[in-house]
Amino acid sequence: MIIVTTENIANHKVTEVLGPVFGLTVRARGIGKDIMASLKGLVGGEINQYTEMLEDARKQAIDRMVKNAAAMGANAIVMMRFDSGEIGQNMSEIVAYGTAVVAEKE
Repeated sequence: MIIVTTENIANHKVTEVLGPVFGLTVRARGIGKDIMASLKGLVGGEINQYTEMLEDARKQAIDRMVKNAAAMGANAIVMMRFDSGEIGQNMSEIVAYGTAVVAEKE
């Protein structure tokens, strides 16, 4: 599956636009990660526990988006983006979205 953030794919021609596609995941922070992050916040620097959680969430959102696009018959996704939000005080929503297309090599 080709995934690009651009409208076009280099050396490819879009022959069919299948429609919007997305992958969604919601992650909750655990009490242990919150405690470690709070301690790290006192001294400053990157909070690795949250970075890892968000990286995993983005990967899972992309995997779900690809699965949905494949079910539609797509071999590529153009204009891919991420969006995120918070649900409650300890949950994060990550969505990967784009347009599912059929593309052929020129």
